Amino acid sequence: MSAIRFSTGRLAAGCGRRPRLAIGLWLAIAAISLLVVSRLLSGALTNEFSFTNNPDSQQVKNLLSRRLHQPEKIDEVVIVSSKQYTVDQPQFFNVVKKLGGDIIGLGPGLISGGISYYQTHNQSMVSADRHTTIIPLVMSGTLSEAEKNVTKLQTVLSQNSRASGFRILTTGTASSNNDFNHVSETDLQKAELIGIPIALVILVFVFGTLVAASLPLILAGFSIVIALCITALVGQLIEMSFFVENMITMMGLAVGIDYSLFVISRYREELSRGSDRLQAIRKAGDTASRAVLFSGMTVILALVGMLIIPLNIFYSLAAGAMFVVAVSVLAALTLLPAVLSLLGPRINSLKIPLIHRYQAGNEAEQGSFWNTVAHTVMRRPVISLLAVIIILGVPAVFYFQIKTGANGIAVLPDSYTSKQGYQVLTSEFSFGLTSPAEVAVLGNVNLPAVMGSVSKLEQEVKKDKVFYGTPSVTKDPAANMTLVTMPVSGAPESAEATGAIRRLREQYVPQAFRGVNARVLVGGIPAMELDYFNITNQYRPIVFAFVLGLSFLLLMLVFHSVVVPLKAVFMNLLSVGAAYGLIVIVFQKGVGAGLFGFRQVSSVEAWVPLFLFSVLFGLSMDYHVFLLGRIKEHYNRTGDNSASVAIGLRFTGRIITGAALIMVAVFSGFASGQLVMFQQMGFGLGVAILLDATLVRSILVPAAMKLLGDRNWYLPRWLRWMPDFGIGSE
Repeated sequence: MSAIRFSTGRLAAGCGRRPRLAIGLWLAIAAISLLVVSRLLSGALTNEFSFTNNPDSQQVKNLLSRRLHQPEKIDEVVIVSSKQYTVDQPQFFNVVKKLGGDIIGLGPGLISGGISYYQTHNQSMVSADRHTTIIPLVMSGTLSEAEKNVTKLQTVLSQNSRASGFRILTTGTASSNNDFNHVSETDLQKAELIGIPIALVILVFVFGTLVAASLPLILAGFSIVIALCITALVGQLIEMSFFVENMITMMGLAVGIDYSLFVISRYREELSRGSDRLQAIRKAGDTASRAVLFSGMTVILALVGMLIIPLNIFYSLAAGAMFVVAVSVLAALTLLPAVLSLLGPRINSLKIPLIHRYQAGNEAEQGSFWNTVAHTVMRRPVISLLAVIIILGVPAVFYFQIKTGANGIAVLPDSYTSKQGYQVLTSEFSFGLTSPAEVAVLGNVNLPAVMGSVSKLEQEVKKDKVFYGTPSVTKDPAANMTLVTMPVSGAPESAEATGAIRRLREQYVPQAFRGVNARVLVGGIPAMELDYFNITNQYRPIVFAFVLGLSFLLLMLVFHSVVVPLKAVFMNLLSVGAAYGLIVIVFQKGVGAGLFGFRQVSSVEAWVPLFLFSVLFGLSMDYHVFLLGRIKEHYNRTGDNSASVAIGLRFTGRIITGAALIMVAVFSGFASGQLVMFQQMGFGLGVAILLDATLVRSILVPAAMKLLGDRNWYLPRWLRWMPDFGIGSE
């Protein structure tokens, strides 16, 4: 069948003939994007996570808003403590009295409610040693408004703390979210400071010239800015998780640099063979750019798997990554050829003397090295294959010991006041005061049977030590609804709190309301955490199957073979499995955690395995498509399988290694941050890419291709109706 292809070569040549027009359009789009980002991005992002499949916790949240006409309560707890005085002494009373007046002075627009021990004389508001008391507050407005206003509260507390000599802290949803935002921004800046310079150094070693080395970074910058603009615009319709900024930056640097690296390398190769500027652009467009196009499509299709999970954090991360990958591909196909056209042979300007001289004098040796690697592996394909499978398979076994969950405020650095407040609440009271369980009872509140069941529920809950204090009951006859609020000991994402919600849903509520005409739903932040964990566990096999299926279909279309995609799926499963296992070994078991500067935790963040699977399957296909495209290009000309594998590895080995090291550098920058979730993500991505570009591409691929021979390109007769997209064709 004749090849059916979108001509990336013609597109590249067209941009090369009109470089100023193409560059001008990209500059205009980038300038508009910067303006949009500065004005709209902050309003498009949220700290809240929400569900689209409407579980019980989401239904309770909606009911409180619709029937009781109250927004979600944003609880903060002010903690006042003194080493010298107790709550029974006048000095302590005077400090709390003044503090209460200053808090009330902030106005109802900031604080909608609050109460102290001296008003209630509730002993549960005082620590056992009586040196600490709490002041529960309710912030006014929405969560976003509370996050902005809580800084004013913190200023008042800080002033009173300095003046009185007492330790005064606040912790809760608004303050902890603010601290998470700050740490996230700090981590992002640190990642850029680490990843970008290292990437530039690697690019200098790969190219030997400053002009060629700086170009991929510039194009990655264009892609990131434009992707952030798209996110800001989309976020006006659908709020996106604030983590999307980190995602776009990380993926933009990784794929933006890699795609440019592939195209620039092929362009320079064609120039060295005597092609003129436009011929080299056209040839690079027909080969490397086409590989980039299908690599990008594979990444995007793999990320689609996350869109089917009914949680905003997943569609935010997926959408942000898809935006930046799509823009990076478009930049590699259009902007890069235009810039190369203007530069021409000057792409090799500003040579780094020692590095460029070394590369020029050793190019044959470098090619010979990868040629030797390929032939060495293919002389002993069975041993090579088994060795890599064992090396990757051993850590992969630890995946079956993975525990997913969330680490929450407990993993914030100790320097943040919300973390300090959390530690005091956890040790002296209950952090559940800021995130209680909420039971919505839908039924006639005037019926004795309904209220009798509510009383039974209260009694059952009091027997459970995980529930803290006395439940509060709010009846609303007009809304035909009763709300029972009960603090839960421990952080809302902890096994202790989520286990209590399970018991509430599966035991206490059914027992208390058996035979009663009422509908009962359990919500609140701990219930939302439990629903979140349940959804990630439920959708994990679905996402895995979806990504594997799509990747197989796309590679079958790209390479016109059923063997190539089967091998790719198997090899990627090996590297992803090894990455999962190493995450468990390092973060859950703590082996080497201190060496890397990581923190040992009890669980892997629930979103990380799903995210890693989609992203790694996409990114690893970059190298697979790039390598196999070059192999198939030679195979189509000669029909010699072994020689084609050696040639493909010879011409792509240095580039793939450089590209992988750049990705590892970018991901390591994110892994060096303070948030455990980014440490797990960056470490998992970096390890998997490193394994994929070394053991898999250098050993597993040549060994498997040698064993299979011409069967690598086998396609059954009944599938030969499929279009051939021309990867590897001249």
